[in-house]
Amino acid sequence: MNRILRKSAALAGFSSAILALAPSCTKDLDRTPTYDLTTDAVYKNFAGYQAVAAKVYSGFAVTGPNGPDAASGDVLGIDQGTSDYIRQLWSAQELTTDEAVIAWGDPGVQDWHNMNWTSSGVLVQGLYSRILYEITLCNGFLAEATDAKISSRGLNATETQQVQAFRSEVRFLRALAYYHALDLYGNVPFPTENDQIGGTTPPRRITRADLFTYIESELKAIETTLVAPGQNQYGRADQGAAWMLLARLYLNAKTYTGSARYNDCATYCKKVIDSNAYGLATRYTNLFRADNNRAATSSTGKPEIIFPIVFDGKLTQTYGGTTFLTHAAVSGTADNNWKPSRYGIGGGWGGIRTTRRLYELFPDTAADSRGKFQTAGQTLDITSQTVFSNGYVPIKYRNLTSTGAAGSDPTFVDTDFPMFRLADAYLMYAEAAVNGGGDQNLAVTYVNLVRRRAYNGSTAGDITLATLTGDPNFILNERARELHWEGTRRSDLIRFDRFVGNSTSATSYTWPWKGGVAAGTTVPAYRALFPIPVSDLSVNPNLVQNPGY
Repeated sequence: MNRILRKSAALAGFSSAILALAPSCTKDLDRTPTYDLTTDAVYKNFAGYQAVAAKVYSGFAVTGPNGPDAASGDVLGIDQGTSDYIRQLWSAQELTTDEAVIAWGDPGVQDWHNMNWTSSGVLVQGLYSRILYEITLCNGFLAEATDAKISSRGLNATETQQVQAFRSEVRFLRALAYYHALDLYGNVPFPTENDQIGGTTPPRRITRADLFTYIESELKAIETTLVAPGQNQYGRADQGAAWMLLARLYLNAKTYTGSARYNDCATYCKKVIDSNAYGLATRYTNLFRADNNRAATSSTGKPEIIFPIVFDGKLTQTYGGTTFLTHAAVSGTADNNWKPSRYGIGGGWGGIRTTRRLYELFPDTAADSRGKFQTAGQTLDITSQTVFSNGYVPIKYRNLTSTGAAGSDPTFVDTDFPMFRLADAYLMYAEAAVNGGGDQNLAVTYVNLVRRRAYNGSTAGDITLATLTGDPNFILNERARELHWEGTRRSDLIRFDRFVGNSTSATSYTWPWKGGVAAGTTVPAYRALFPIPVSDLSVNPNLVQNPGY
């Protein structure tokens, strides 16, 4: 599977034919299969398995087989570019928090930050459908990748081993998608490869606690069958990716199940760290550049990014992903304050900014390399969410290489999205240690490694054990400084009881325009989960709406 993700767009025309074999497990996608292929025709040889595996991986990056400008993509009923997995996931995790606001007035867009979404909202439904679509792709592949099916198709020994490797990776990708369903929606439909895809029986419902157990069991089942940490092709899952997902699962275990699992979180963070397969990138900014597949490395050449979603300006074109994250953070009006060429793009979209809460977490933006914001031409306070010049803009994703060269295309961005990276393992370990799940002195060391990189090698940002354990907000704030705009903030705020709550709560926390109020207001606790779309409830009697909706 040579450069499978870079080539996935080229394969999309053929591999999308599996949609006839793997339509959505829910009817809200409104997909009518029109292909005449059978499973035996698609999986007749190793190339067929390779093409479908490419489609499964690319499901996190691209939106359909006919290119980004087609009228519709894999998920119908939503603008194709908006339907992109990373764009939708990022919006749900960032636009709902103090880290991001958006200027556009498209249907449902302002609902994210105002926290007034409904079960019929197009974006709530689009994200749900995109996640379940990805799960369906995985199930379709896994149903045809059993040992018996592989043997019946005459693959040689080497091809068989490679398909078995694909199988473990696809199980990881399915676990990742199910993790997002667990985190965002809680109690969801639960199809597996053992269910008839596109059948008349709607998939059963799984509770949040049981889905947690399932994801945990899947990741542990493939732990020894995945390639060793750092040894797979770039962009493909290895043991390090599975360990990071387990660590994140355990970090949020109390939210998902009611029982904390901080010891387990620390254990899997240590597996990642002690594998010695990864290293902190020498420069923070290189993690978000057009060549971050090569430049996001340590002084010893080890990568920091453990699992990326790969984007390529020529081969994986989409208006979602890092194309969205780069363009939407640049003004649509080029002037002395805003020059799109500084971001390696032909023009900005004037969409996403941040609130003063994130900016104020950086006491010294000159010293901390993570605290870079576009302030010229922008106001710190947001008097209107729909005016792009209201709000400072984090300077994060760029379509420029680490040497300043432009990416391969001025519209579609080359920058890969870092789903998991080593700095997060250090910070998760530290949080687990504060909660009794690890060595607190070692945690201080890990945090200071992250902060010294941020301070360009200086110890000026070092913390002490007293800071780590004495300030209840330190880890939450440090995660925002290090990981802002990487799709973790909503989950972090929920874990620290800062996302929802009532006005008398000791942990009440607001930010500008939270709850649709300029000064911010508290919101009811049920907003910690998104609703099951009414379109799916209407066709699947097994489902139950989340409380409050």
